[in-house]
Amino acid sequence: MKNARRALNAAMIAACTLLGPGALAKPVNAPQQKPTNMIFVLVDDLRYDAMGFLTPGLQTPNIDGLAKDGVYFPNAVVTSSLCSPSRATILTGQTARNHGVVDNNNSSEEGLTFFPKYLQQAGYQTGFFGKWHMGFDTDAPRDGFDKWVSFKGQGTYFPTEQLSPERIAAGDRQMLNVDGTPVKRTGYITDELTDYAMNWLEKGRDKSKPFFLYLSHKAVHSDPLPPDRYKTQYSKLDIKLPASMANTPENNAGKPMWVRNQRNSWHGADFPYHTNNPMTEQVRDYYRTLSPVDESLGRIMAYLKKNRLDKNTMVVFYSDNGFLIGEHGLIDKRNAYEPSVRVPMVVWAPGLLPKGVTNPAVVRNLDLAPTFLDIAHVAKPAQMEGKSFLPVAEGKIDEKTWNPGDFVYEYYWEWSFPQTPTTFAIERDRVKYIQYHGVWDLEELYDLKSDPDEMRNLIDDPQWLDTKITLRKALFDQLGNSKGAHVVPYTRKTSSGLVNRNIDGSRAADFPADWYVQPNLPTKMNDLFADSPAKAKADAEGKSYHP
Repeated sequence: MKNARRALNAAMIAACTLLGPGALAKPVNAPQQKPTNMIFVLVDDLRYDAMGFLTPGLQTPNIDGLAKDGVYFPNAVVTSSLCSPSRATILTGQTARNHGVVDNNNSSEEGLTFFPKYLQQAGYQTGFFGKWHMGFDTDAPRDGFDKWVSFKGQGTYFPTEQLSPERIAAGDRQMLNVDGTPVKRTGYITDELTDYAMNWLEKGRDKSKPFFLYLSHKAVHSDPLPPDRYKTQYSKLDIKLPASMANTPENNAGKPMWVRNQRNSWHGADFPYHTNNPMTEQVRDYYRTLSPVDESLGRIMAYLKKNRLDKNTMVVFYSDNGFLIGEHGLIDKRNAYEPSVRVPMVVWAPGLLPKGVTNPAVVRNLDLAPTFLDIAHVAKPAQMEGKSFLPVAEGKIDEKTWNPGDFVYEYYWEWSFPQTPTTFAIERDRVKYIQYHGVWDLEELYDLKSDPDEMRNLIDDPQWLDTKITLRKALFDQLGNSKGAHVVPYTRKTSSGLVNRNIDGSRAADFPADWYVQPNLPTKMNDLFADSPAKAKADAEGKSYHP
């Protein structure tokens, strides 16, 4: 088996050299065996720890069962923590700087090839059910899918949500696009999407072919609205908010001004979504809205077992990005902090992967598309930047051998939600460096081994000077796009965006105290020059520095 896999990998590598961007991959001649079906369950905005086996009191028996019988990846991350860019990365195997879907505002899909297209070429039937959220707010069927059920933009939880009483009385409902035909919504979105997915599994597909099912939930995106059957769930659950949520000098020390300013904003813990709804109740609704997702997974798993598909089907449970519930005074995602970039990831494949394993490998959303192609014995196209995590998931190699390199993160400022600046970050050996573009603010450096909650900014610590210099350079080098250019893309602004602040909330943050200096100092020009030990020495001695 090892020799067969080695031969297969060699063939895949050879094929990759022949595939240019957008070219269709071709199946590699693989050992004759029953093809593996694949089900990808994508949840929206789900925190890395929002699973019952990690959070006491949270009831997710089907997700927990998937982990018990599969492989749990606690270090899964996304290269961009925002719906559309992350979803484009999942579908293309490319970073945002290369696929060009840089925010949630009408980024173009022109020229992109989505990995299900390659699966079709390999004989798979493919179905998409749910939130797409890319490309000019259209729900039209996309290339690569035999079955299509979607909706425009973020969608809604209920069929009559966001409709006036007059429209509801007239019979209007929120719509689905079913294979190009508009269809009125009839039920709660998680249940309705699952019904369509189950109908396709049971009746709509050609059962002589392997299948790939992409179930893309709206849940648990804000504002999370559970169905009636879960409205009172968790009413007595003790919600533990993060200690860093408190607006204290200790928590604010070393944090950029934008972080302290975001506290009193749409994406801040003090003015969440411009409401006064307590964070504890928002978290309860978040958890309540996850319960139908867990039910949905249970329906899928029961179908697989009943129809004896459990031995040749892989199920991947994942989220498009993480989510903060008050860490550093923030909610939402977008930033490079751990709760934003980390996502839940469980992979279940009894005929292929071990059972009940926690795998420490750092898997990125960038690595999903190459893995799905690997499962189908399809060569990775040249434009894909990730790598298949199948060998490390199988346990054939350890995480250090598989390691895809530095984890590089990019988020581009979005005018509609201007609280978070363009953010670039790099993590190497559990040390994370973060820089911001276009704002007058601090950089950040954290030793995640000793400081997993990112409370102590080491950016100006003399002992970390060499690390800062090294990671700065590595980040810039790796952020070049496929053409070698370093650019900051953006989309057209049409309004001010959500800029309001609570009138009774905190005011704008001050600059760091050590930025206030006397005039005419000998060191006044020093920071025009690159950081180095020699410059640090001149600063410490109050001397002028010229390299």
